Amino acid sequence: MSRIAISLCGEGRGHATRIATLVERLGTEHEFLVYTSADALTFLRRRLAPREPRVRLAEIPGVVFQYTAGRLDVMRSIAAGLDYQAHQLGPLVDRMIGDLDTFAADMAITDFEPALPRAAGRLDIPLVSVDHQHFLLAYDLDALPWSLQWNAWFMSRAVWMYVTEAADTVVSAFFRPPLRRGWEHVVQVGPLLRHEITSATPRDDGFVLSYLRRHTPFSAVEAIASCGLAVRVYGLGEREPIGGCSFHAVDERRFVDDLAACRCLVAAAGNQLIGEALELGKPLLVLPEKAHSEQLMNSHFLAAMGCGEFALLEEVTPELVRAFLERLDRLAPALAAVRGRMDGTATVLEVIEHRLDQQRRAATPGSTPRSSAGSPAGPARGG
Repeated sequence: MSRIAISLCGEGRGHATRIATLVERLGTEHEFLVYTSADALTFLRRRLAPREPRVRLAEIPGVVFQYTAGRLDVMRSIAAGLDYQAHQLGPLVDRMIGDLDTFAADMAITDFEPALPRAAGRLDIPLVSVDHQHFLLAYDLDALPWSLQWNAWFMSRAVWMYVTEAADTVVSAFFRPPLRRGWEHVVQVGPLLRHEITSATPRDDGFVLSYLRRHTPFSAVEAIASCGLAVRVYGLGEREPIGGCSFHAVDERRFVDDLAACRCLVAAAGNQLIGEALELGKPLLVLPEKAHSEQLMNSHFLAAMGCGEFALLEEVTPELVRAFLERLDRLAPALAAVRGRMDGTATVLEVIEHRLDQQRRAATPGSTPRSSAGSPAGPARGG
């Protein structure tokens, strides 16, 4: 049995879905200590806690996006990140060092969270980075508009600060351009998909599925509601219907059922959701926020694949949504080429098991345990 420490960003559902998939697929022979916050903590408590007795969830402070008047505020978000680094990151690293030594962690896995990589490094625990954001550093983004290329360079500095060094780096994305020179060691995989997604049978029940961020402007909701088909909206909470548009609390089982049954998606431009839709062959109209560069990049790659279209969240109109619905047949050939081929989970499991096997082989009977002070006192222990 191995002991694995995991940390993940608490913002949104993509990070939480990736980690839940890994924990469930790694099986019951391991023990897990999982650090996260906010949305991800709620998701994992609901999904893992009732059925995974070897998982311990630990709440930590996390960086969150800042919004002003319903729009992503880039400068406030940057300021919040700097404040977090200055006042919360150091004490959190110290806390994790004590936790990891007590837990006797054999490996650490991080999905875009900055404290665990530093704590693992202090204890000489091998780290595997599994996230989407490393595409900003590792992927050749020359196909993007120059403004997004500049934004990618700027954002990549933050990614580099989050994960200073990893034994293995895995990028999970629905798109796969060439790797940049110097990043050939990166493992490229598709989104990590839950069993419920990969085992679902797609059909067309004639409705539109929508997953929106909680700061979505009402004008965008009105545009989607006016498309002429029934619409089922998740992410905004339960509320009164608007025409043929119904609003539902986030329920993973019901959402997967609706994803399998919908005609198409009109939704936020998150990597995980796009990957789930493509796995089931569903066309997408994604709605990136004007100030959210990562969503804009996802949107451009989706359009380049021929599997979907995009419109700015702040500028979407009923006419744009209806025009998309009239062009669904044009997307069918590209969708058929990727349907059922998106899941990258098996490859990530191979990376993790290979690293654990190396740890086991390195743990000789004469090794000295790590000291509680946090400095390595010999080879890392096997499980």
